[in-house]
Amino acid sequence: MLHRYTSELIHTNVDILENEIREAYPGVLEKLLVDHTTKQPIYWATDNYVELGEQYGFMSPIKEELITGKNGNVIMPRVQKDKELQRARARDMAEVFTPSWICNAQNNLIDDAWFGKRNVFNTEVTLPVGTRDWKVKKAAITFPKEKTWKDYVKDVRLEMACGEAPYVTSRYDTTTGEFIPIERRIGILDRKLRVVNENTSTTKEWLDAARIAYKSTYAFEWQGDNLLLAREAMLYTFIENYRLKFDKSPALKSIEWIAYIISWNVWQMDGLKGVLPNSCTTKPSNVMSLWPEFREKRIQCPGCMKDELHRHNGTYAIIKDWTKKDPETKRLGKKLKFVDVLKNQPR
Repeated sequence: MLHRYTSELIHTNVDILENEIREAYPGVLEKLLVDHTTKQPIYWATDNYVELGEQYGFMSPIKEELITGKNGNVIMPRVQKDKELQRARARDMAEVFTPSWICNAQNNLIDDAWFGKRNVFNTEVTLPVGTRDWKVKKAAITFPKEKTWKDYVKDVRLEMACGEAPYVTSRYDTTTGEFIPIERRIGILDRKLRVVNENTSTTKEWLDAARIAYKSTYAFEWQGDNLLLAREAMLYTFIENYRLKFDKSPALKSIEWIAYIISWNVWQMDGLKGVLPNSCTTKPSNVMSLWPEFREKRIQCPGCMKDELHRHNGTYAIIKDWTKKDPETKRLGKKLKFVDVLKNQPR
């Protein structure tokens, strides 16, 4: 179901259609498709769409025209995909999505440690029918003496192999397709924005804090369709929370800025190697033989061959540390390889 509000489309169901993003927020979809590592669009990184043509091949970029117009229903959440395709993705890519109650339980563990107490945002419950759920704490969140709400908003969190990013924002249960109202959402970003909503009054205060919340929330994903779905969900989470707080839609300029942050912080990567999916190669090398002629030898990627994270010959994913100045631009947002963030890894 869709509602038009101040000439813009706002969703109340799970599927965010690319045609609607293009209509309501001109130029934003293009920003959501950017891969800043290559300065090209993200790519499919799956063979699930090859029957649609060569532009939908594994290494082909996800261009706007391939997913809008008559192609506007190409990308959809997992719960709406064909059952056989779901099984194939689970088999080939270990794509198994997590129920919202489990996401909530695991995010609660993180917050239990950060706050030093349990059940800060909600209390987990077992329903009479045996299913699991949670009861939201309605009172404003309180903080330990040595920490503030701003500390929580800027605390850096990462979802690995995020899929449609249910741990980041729980707009819907990825296993059932059930839409979740803002007040009941349990994702990392959802919790940050709840705190922002409770501790700001003006639009400037809210927008400044929301940008920090987004800059401190990271996720990566292999498959391009999931990556776009995750980015879209985070974008609409921003719009929905702004509307909840101020009863109006944010300006297009604010939406574009958040889309830009999302495009940096939610990126495409092989999580085991730190490089873009399938970017490692086996390269030819001419080696002198005992005879005057040369013979060709194939050299495998040293990182793949020896399972060494920092020796891959693929394209290492680039992210931004928004707390540090970039030496080129002199602005906050230092570009660096994701693998360089990791500690205690063999080089």
